[in-house]
Amino acid sequence: MVAYIISFLVGTLCIVLGGFNAKGNISSLHSYHRARVSEEDRLTFGRMVGGGTILIGVGICLLSILSAVALLTERTVFTWIGTGILILSFVVGLGLSFYAMIKYNKGIF
Repeated sequence: MVAYIISFLVGTLCIVLGGFNAKGNISSLHSYHRARVSEEDRLTFGRMVGGGTILIGVGICLLSILSAVALLTERTVFTWIGTGILILSFVVGLGLSFYAMIKYNKGIF
């Protein structure tokens, strides 16, 4: 059960960091991204990357909750649903973040 609490806290941390980025505060991102994004694009870039990070955090939180429910009810279907949600949120979140990096930085690295 401790593992589910820790993963929920990690997901919550992702949501909080994504929220900061979505408000235009991109200081948590690598200096490469901060240097290459123009001041006028900073808010849009932050919203896109922050939105992707929030999606990933929500997926982690939902997986931890559904896995705990699966443990308590002894029904593994909840773990499968949570895993599907995590995979989907991870793919969409990373896709959104990479799209923003490519559009506003002209590259990921």
